[in-house]
Amino acid sequence: MSIRLSRQKRLWTSGLLFFALLATQLSLPAIGRSASADEGITQFVYTSDAHYGITRSRFKGGANVDARTVNAALVQAINSLPGLSFPCGDGGVKACQPVGPIDFVIETGDIANRSEALPTTPVTYIQSAEASWNQFEADYIKGLSLKNKKGEKADLLILPGNHDVTNAIGFYKAMSPKTDATVMTQLFNRFVRPATPRTKENYDYSTDKVNYSRDIGGVHCLFVNMWPDIAVRNWMREDLKNVAATTPVILFTHDQPDAEAKHFINPNFPADINAKDKFENLLTDTFADGLKVEDGAGKPVKTILEQRSFVKFLKDYKNIVAYFHGNDNANEFYIWSGPDKDISLNTFRVDSPMKGNLSAKDESKLSFQTVSIDPAAQTMTVREYLWNVGHWGDAKTVSLAPRIQ
Repeated sequence: MSIRLSRQKRLWTSGLLFFALLATQLSLPAIGRSASADEGITQFVYTSDAHYGITRSRFKGGANVDARTVNAALVQAINSLPGLSFPCGDGGVKACQPVGPIDFVIETGDIANRSEALPTTPVTYIQSAEASWNQFEADYIKGLSLKNKKGEKADLLILPGNHDVTNAIGFYKAMSPKTDATVMTQLFNRFVRPATPRTKENYDYSTDKVNYSRDIGGVHCLFVNMWPDIAVRNWMREDLKNVAATTPVILFTHDQPDAEAKHFINPNFPADINAKDKFENLLTDTFADGLKVEDGAGKPVKTILEQRSFVKFLKDYKNIVAYFHGNDNANEFYIWSGPDKDISLNTFRVDSPMKGNLSAKDESKLSFQTVSIDPAAQTMTVREYLWNVGHWGDAKTVSLAPRIQ
């Protein structure tokens, strides 16, 4: 009798162990996704407008804190992401799962602040573009430690902003040095990869634009110089000739879709950069909506004609499904409908660590975006991460299928 009970106990125990092991295998990874399915997910971090050379009024108990300190803290927060888990309640890609590998990081410009004069006596100037680049290189290029799915260091993909271009070509206010093309030279050499690398002495902004593309996880990513003006659109048409109309395309640039009038070429003779007209000559197109950057009430003139040209381009490429930008510094997920409300483009605006519309005064709102793409499901989830307080903010999941409008 005792032998029979002992045998039954052993069988019962073995059965429990088997089912426990089976349950463990079925539960990895969480929320019903297989390991092989997770391997298909592409993830990146998006930030912009680092603005090395200036200070924040308040940060972590300090006053007038320099951009080097703030950006170093941001990089530390980015490096900590793989050990976190996504929130469970947003229903997005990888909801309630560990963040895990990050495939690349994107920075869309204003790496250096414009080297203009500060309101001091005697006059002092914001540091040079070269000094700012050296700090950015130390913090981001060398300081980021994220790994991709292969266990390799995550790529850092960078674009210029209006301050970076202005440092290279000059401004209508005094700067010291008057021009410094260090940032533009570095970006052009790293990402366009000319046969003959440029130096800051022979860099020519009229020809040396920073446009490049990457195929990442079934998505074609376009990284374009400043804003999709006519020169950029021509470049994109050539690039997209080899991309299937069913392949999702994501556009990254510095300026918002409704670009600022002051960034266009001065329509007034002799079309130069001057303190009277205040056009900055950052884009290829001459401004077509008037002769001034502001109206009689001091409000920026709207770029209606320029936006219509961009909308016309987008209607030819309905697989451009998302637009990411900095410049207008706050976290926002919105649909850009164009000046005539005849298009629908998922658009993601990101915060700045130094010049946030909200976070400059309230550091608890400092944020960057973490993006997860599921190519099999044709969905993308963009999540705001409030990095200075360490918790998730807003989230939005969108389809990567070609746009209807």
